[in-house]
Amino acid sequence: MRLSPTLYTFVFAGAVCMACSIIVSSAAVGLRERQEANRVLDRQQNVLVAAGLVEIGARPSAEEVDRIFDERLEGVVIDLQAGEELPDVDPEEFDARAVRRDPELSEPAPDNRAGIRRLPHRELIYYVYDEDGDTIDLIVLPIQGEGLWSTLYGFIAVESDTRTVRGLTYYEHEETPGLGGEVDNPSWQAQWQGRKIYDEDWEPEIQVVKGAAGPPEENPYEADGLAGATITARGVQHMLRFWFGEHGFGPFLENFRERKGVGENAQAA
Repeated sequence: MRLSPTLYTFVFAGAVCMACSIIVSSAAVGLRERQEANRVLDRQQNVLVAAGLVEIGARPSAEEVDRIFDERLEGVVIDLQAGEELPDVDPEEFDARAVRRDPELSEPAPDNRAGIRRLPHRELIYYVYDEDGDTIDLIVLPIQGEGLWSTLYGFIAVESDTRTVRGLTYYEHEETPGLGGEVDNPSWQAQWQGRKIYDEDWEPEIQVVKGAAGPPEENPYEADGLAGATITARGVQHMLRFWFGEHGFGPFLENFRERKGVGENAQAA
């Protein structure tokens, strides 16, 4: 049967669309595992950058990342409210975003300026040990909060005194390139080292100011702002104050200080 030109056009277009759909679907399914592996690797790389174990902007291989993690890091799932470790929860299987979506493992967040809507009951954090593997040198904590256009996801590493910043990175956001997107700028990230999160009374005091904050020795509680991106900069400040407060990692960090006996020393610093 010979098709009319109009019908032939529709049949041909439908066949092409069907073939393209099959190809795209097959590619999406086939690449899903690789894409997830790349996302995990990117997060791990950012953990190492925050901890100062990898240079800002560097992209080490998966093998190198695995080696550093095996030698220097330990993933631990903690109960946020109790501030205690959960040794029965496997950090390798922990999915933070799935936890936030689970009504049994999360709850509506209290009013906050960080734009956080659901608060998980547990989180995955990382201990970073010294080269001998005997002493916890750093703690790497996941952070998130609203910027101007998107939710920013990142990591912050603090010294074992729990108040001095070693590094800050973001691995996912949709802020404007050249403005809020400057949270990815190596120069902006580098200036966080040595800043202080808590004041002498263990209240989150860190703030992101307009313009340059000066060196940490002179202005320990201030960090450089982002030119033309005031809302994103405020978002960074709000999320840090939230996650280091009573509803975030505050209880865990307080327990950590008590266990390690660093409270008085950290205050004096």
